[in-house]
Amino acid sequence: MSAAPPDNDVLWARGIVKSHHGTPALRGISIGVREGEVLAVTGPRGSGKSTLLGCLSALLPVDKGEVWFNSAPVHTLGRAGRERLRRDRFGFVGSEPHLVPELTARENVALPLLLAGAGNKAAYTAADEWLERLDVGEVARQRPERLVRSQCQRIAVARALAPLPPVVFADDPTAPLHREASDQVLRILTSAARSHQLTLVLATHDPELVRFADRAVALVDGRLTAPAAPVRRGTAAPGTASASAVSATRR
Repeated sequence: MSAAPPDNDVLWARGIVKSHHGTPALRGISIGVREGEVLAVTGPRGSGKSTLLGCLSALLPVDKGEVWFNSAPVHTLGRAGRERLRRDRFGFVGSEPHLVPELTARENVALPLLLAGAGNKAAYTAADEWLERLDVGEVARQRPERLVRSQCQRIAVARALAPLPPVVFADDPTAPLHREASDQVLRILTSAARSHQLTLVLATHDPELVRFADRAVALVDGRLTAPAAPVRRGTAAPGTASASAVSATRR
């Protein structure tokens, strides 16, 4: 068995290979992500960004190689173990919101907290706060079918952040948003990550969004094309993102 990753790497992968129906998606990727880091994974569509996030987040099993989370192996977990890890330790935002249609916006955001054992008051207080921060507090009691796509995406971001998981994976999370709203949501994501020492792994094909990250890696055809490089934060300065109700829900 190989050695565990460095202690300051909350996520660590070595030589991961993944194919979809015989087509290579990742070709021997090795990468480490430090605790509290905002890492951008860039590259054109079809470069393997979503697959990399899927492997790091235990959504996809690797074909070859190793994935570690907090010095514990992920690549040896079965389906049930990967599901528990995603439920208990990771938050995820995709390019589509995937809200529960039968639940209101407020109930969607509170759901992961309730599943983790939080009380109703703490869960719904946190849900209300995150909905307000993402400018969708006024639709808290409406169901997704009555909302536009951009509102649903903001609700999905609130749902991912409300439990304050150690790691948040964001796969092209601003795809449904126009530029101004995209920048606002990225500021909230990165500010929340920095103020709560969460690790954020952001996949994007939009080079403009890289300025919100601490570091960036580039993927082309399933390979890293350049070493990780520091990114000047610019307008993405850390902000104050906590409140007692939200802080109390962090595991």
